[in-house]
Amino acid sequence: MYNAFFGFHTSPFNLSPDPAFFFRSMQHEEALANLIYGVQSRKGFIVLTGEVGTGKTTMLECLRDYLYAQRIEFAFVFNSRITPAEFFEMVAYDLDLRGGKSKTEVLYALNDLLLHQSSNGNTSVLIVDEAHNLEWDVLEEIRMLGNFENRHGKLLQVILAGQPELDRKLDAPNLRQLKQRIVLRCQLKPFQQADTVEYIEARMAVARLENQQIFSTELLAEVHLRSQGIPRVINAICDNLLLTAFALEAPSATMEMLEEVTEDMRLEWPGRRLRIRSGATPDPVRESPHYTRGD
Repeated sequence: MYNAFFGFHTSPFNLSPDPAFFFRSMQHEEALANLIYGVQSRKGFIVLTGEVGTGKTTMLECLRDYLYAQRIEFAFVFNSRITPAEFFEMVAYDLDLRGGKSKTEVLYALNDLLLHQSSNGNTSVLIVDEAHNLEWDVLEEIRMLGNFENRHGKLLQVILAGQPELDRKLDAPNLRQLKQRIVLRCQLKPFQQADTVEYIEARMAVARLENQQIFSTELLAEVHLRSQGIPRVINAICDNLLLTAFALEAPSATMEMLEEVTEDMRLEWPGRRLRIRSGATPDPVRESPHYTRGD
């Protein structure tokens, strides 16, 4: 709605993960480099963790682009609330494995694919998003896939991405064998203030607005505080700020607009508790610190 008004070529603060807007902060650059290195070096198991909204899925989208470009076969499991049978069905579908859907048939077909890829000097990858939701029996099946290997390394590279609960789950005694197989760990943390400012301005530049004058330095600092450095929340705040400014035909956003936006989003941040409007009934879901419209 506001793109033409401000001169954007595309919406700069979409909540959908888009590699075109990938912000190469030091930690994101390092994490992506580790993922690619782990795949290239056939390290086996790699874990990527981060709080909700810190950019894990965008990171995986960038990795998928790399795998497509390198013509590396991969399976992407995006729904982690599955049974072992459903897990093997999803792997078989993504890798286009022929010969049936039972676990045994999938494993034989997978073995043939991995050996064929290896003989051509290639590897294969399994990516599991939201891995913190995986049940123990599915994690155990994933661990067993680590047995596909030869003298040159692991034939299947497994990337488990999830919230910090994944690290805690992997610390459980019954998963110690899987934990021992993890060679690389990457963690995404909320931005520092300087990163938040660069992130916002970088996204606006990608949307064709260089040297933006819409958000003042003071406003950007306040956006960082109220978002607590979470990229997804930053996007939601900035998107709503631009929409509010557009509705008022204002060339720039103000602190008053920010106050209205964060009140509507029911955000809380250090030193500030949510003010429930008179007569309003508290909603425990919307009062989550990281609640955003559309969640």
